Amino acid sequence: MTTTPSLPAASERVRRLLAEMTLDEKLAQLVGYWVDKGDDNVAPLDGEMVVATSYEDATANGIGHLTRVYGTRPVDPVERASWLWSEQRRLREQTRLGIPALVHEECLTGLAAWKAATFPTPLAWGAAFDPELVEELGAAIGASMRELGIHQGLAPVLDVIRDPRWGRVDECIAEDPYVVGTIGTAYVRGLQSSGVHATLKHFVGYSASQAGRNHAPVHAGEREVRDVLLPPFEMAVRDGGVRSVMNSYAEIDGVPVAANPAYLTGILRDEWGFDGTVVADYFAVAFLHTMHRIAADRGEAAELALTAGIDVELPTGDAFLTPLAERIRAGLADETLVDRAVLRLLAQKEELGLLDETFENPPTAIDLDTPEHRALALRLAEESLVLLTNDGALPLAANAGRIAVIGPNADAAEALMGCYSFANHVLAHHPEVPLGFAIPPVLDALREEFPAAELVAERGCDVDGDDRSGIPSAASAAAGADVAIVVVGDRAGLFGRGTVGEGNDVESLELPGVQRELVEAVVRTGTPTVVVVLSGRPYAIGWAIEGADAPAAVLQAFFPGEEGGRALAGVLSGRVSPTGHLPVSLPRSAGAEPFSYLHPLLGGPSDVTSADSTPVLPFGHGLGYTTFERSALEADEAVAAGDVFEATVTVRNTGDRDGTDLVQLYARDVYGSVTRPVAQLLGYARLPLAAGEEAVVRFRVPTARLAFTGRDGVRIVEPGDVELWVGPSCAVRETETRIALTGAVHPVTAADGRLVGVEVAATAPAPTV
Repeated sequence: MTTTPSLPAASERVRRLLAEMTLDEKLAQLVGYWVDKGDDNVAPLDGEMVVATSYEDATANGIGHLTRVYGTRPVDPVERASWLWSEQRRLREQTRLGIPALVHEECLTGLAAWKAATFPTPLAWGAAFDPELVEELGAAIGASMRELGIHQGLAPVLDVIRDPRWGRVDECIAEDPYVVGTIGTAYVRGLQSSGVHATLKHFVGYSASQAGRNHAPVHAGEREVRDVLLPPFEMAVRDGGVRSVMNSYAEIDGVPVAANPAYLTGILRDEWGFDGTVVADYFAVAFLHTMHRIAADRGEAAELALTAGIDVELPTGDAFLTPLAERIRAGLADETLVDRAVLRLLAQKEELGLLDETFENPPTAIDLDTPEHRALALRLAEESLVLLTNDGALPLAANAGRIAVIGPNADAAEALMGCYSFANHVLAHHPEVPLGFAIPPVLDALREEFPAAELVAERGCDVDGDDRSGIPSAASAAAGADVAIVVVGDRAGLFGRGTVGEGNDVESLELPGVQRELVEAVVRTGTPTVVVVLSGRPYAIGWAIEGADAPAAVLQAFFPGEEGGRALAGVLSGRVSPTGHLPVSLPRSAGAEPFSYLHPLLGGPSDVTSADSTPVLPFGHGLGYTTFERSALEADEAVAAGDVFEATVTVRNTGDRDGTDLVQLYARDVYGSVTRPVAQLLGYARLPLAAGEEAVVRFRVPTARLAFTGRDGVRIVEPGDVELWVGPSCAVRETETRIALTGAVHPVTAADGRLVGVEVAATAPAPTV
């Protein structure tokens, strides 16, 4: 027996609108329309789209969303804004109810529109470990969107990285849920401060797919879902006040999330108090019929999705229009499900001011890549670069002499951008159209950075493929140089158009193509060699990290955006000190995956297996051009489970130049009623220190940071001993102490306070000689 759903709270104005609506007018509000959709494959699996209605017919009863007005093809922003303003006026004046459309766009690496700034990919946000800067980034992106009449952004991605073979790793922030949550929540705050609603994606489990394959089933127990995959979303809901959520394509234990009320209603709304809108990932409702095969037709798929808690079908109305209308009129589905979703969508439009907007003054000039945008892009790119190894070759001498710049990514601007950048996502289908913004590749930036040096460029090989014909010339160029810089890595794209990105999952974590052979040939010349990896995932490059034949230095860049070339050049020259740290473990091999530093004792190396899952470099690793000493970690001896404790550590810059340390506080719950991870990041802080300076860093940590799902399914803080340490990564205990959690088991509730609750403060005395 089905239960008629209760209707959410809404203003009297919104309720009056609902009461006036016919069924067709209601359904029109629950779908998008892709005005510009043609033959370009700019979204996954758009062959599933069956809507062939003309735009005029589709909007006769109004429309809920306009899909990617700016982001489907290269359009002049001002001209497009003029069209959008006039179209919104038409909806107000020529439809019966006069409700404007909500406009949504992608905004993962900046607004995905022609001529807009392209920022570092989210994996670079994670490497920077700087939520405050990411909040600034979100605000800047949101301001551009709002100026263009865009109301909702489809970002951030809060999927916790579980397997680097998955193609969408570059869209993710980190393998640690707290890092994902803090940085993702910062982006939400920034975007929404500009009046644009953020959309959390992909709720939930998408990144835990079998063997890292896109859309593959997810085999995750309730505890992994609760303790690893859900916390970032909970942070963004409770602490960030996010206004929209997008479902995951995944099925978890045989039930697609798009049809699972336990997640979309029970956890999201009933537990966390979310009162915004849930939008379907593109074609996800139809997939319940065509891919998951749990619905006999699209009408049943629509009912399942609405029942679960999806409010709006995107990008178009494949299921929520005619199929659902027929099902309701046949008495097979309850129209109250539609009413519930319509109230939420209308409340969102009211909140955004759409119900009162008159659309009289479209922008007549707009700069989507201002000097402020570029300054933000540069700062984030610089902070995100991770120096993996360095035998002293870096920074390069000012009088570097002859520099051989080698590799397929050295002179490729597209290698600096992620999968969801407009250039790689859309302009790849329009090769005749210029980028519309400046993005100097690494080679050009090096010419600018080293004006007195002689630069010799050789491609050596392509990113992918087996053509080795250029390797001898590259090795010859290196042999005649004072230093060789080899720039290798990825090319982002979608569904086979690239080496990483949506649908570009891999079975091997070796560098694509013959790039390893190129690097090894250059190293064999004996010329000091610096390898720069420009990629969207971490690769198994242990051969470049360990051993006598490793290059002199390795610098990891996760798609650093439009100013990434200049950021890399600045780090190579020493003008910029590297401060990035690995937000994901550097894998040993594809066979060691999936791996997380948050593993229990038996998830790591042991005497009972000959397979070694130990990463080549651990989560949190990152070198600089100075050194730091962490000492005197102290914490409260005991604290009641459910309370807050303080920990302090002294950090000193022991080198001869200024730098920024990432102070990382880790914990291990020694014994628990369920297996516990051998290391867990409790809090982190970027700490700039002058040469010789030291500071005391104070962490105020809610014990809820140590909470886990107990055997009865309740999230608890359990009494017992906890080891604490601070070090340069999760794997090094440079200074450590212990704390005892006392008292009774503490069930965690919303009353425990902000989940993003680790407060950090630093006091710096006078420099120490």
